[in-house]
Amino acid sequence: MEHSKKAADQAEGPDVRERIIAAAAKLISTGGPEAATTRAVAAAAGVQAPTIYRLFGDKRGLLAAVVEESLTRYLAAKSKRVPHPDPLQDLRDGWDMHVAFGLSHPGLFAIMSSDPQPAWQATAADGNDILRRRIQNLARAGRLRVTEDRAIGIIRAMGTGVVLTLLQQPEGERDPGLAEAAREAVVAAITGEAAVAADAGIQGTAMALRASLDQTTVLTKGERQLLTELLDRIADA
Repeated sequence: MEHSKKAADQAEGPDVRERIIAAAAKLISTGGPEAATTRAVAAAAGVQAPTIYRLFGDKRGLLAAVVEESLTRYLAAKSKRVPHPDPLQDLRDGWDMHVAFGLSHPGLFAIMSSDPQPAWQATAADGNDILRRRIQNLARAGRLRVTEDRAIGIIRAMGTGVVLTLLQQPEGERDPGLAEAAREAVVAAITGEAAVAADAGIQGTAMALRASLDQTTVLTKGERQLLTELLDRIADA
């Protein structure tokens, strides 16, 4: 029995673990976490199901290995990126990378956001370290208005939420400005700084006036209602 087990492992080759992870990752990318059954992964990787159990323990261990490998590659690329000289823009760039990663790996993101005590905590901690360094750079520049831990909590909660919200929307119908709006809400919450879009144009002006109507007392009820309708039409054009 032991001899046949060793012979099977040798026949599978030294890269069997990588093959299994790659097969599971492909199944997850095309069909979500539910598609990565032990039987399907074994067939795709060209191994027997017991091999998966020997190497990963169970399906949860296999999914954790897939997430850990993907996170490791993603964080390696993130670490190599040259930081923007403006710490706030650097934070924005990191946010955009996070959203792009989540939207391009919906299956993996679903796994990552559904496990409260993930087996890949050590790798996730590396990502938290990158984020903390960005927050510390903001603090050193005198631009942070909350504690570092509060800033990290806000960013993680909002970042996860916006990706999950966008993933719930049909791909062709996703709100293209949602991630940016959430990002700027986070920036305002942790720094007190509001972004001023250079190309806001007439729509931005209309929205600003629309938001300020409650402070105006010179208009009648009918005039306010009419102006509100006109400004909404301009802003949504």
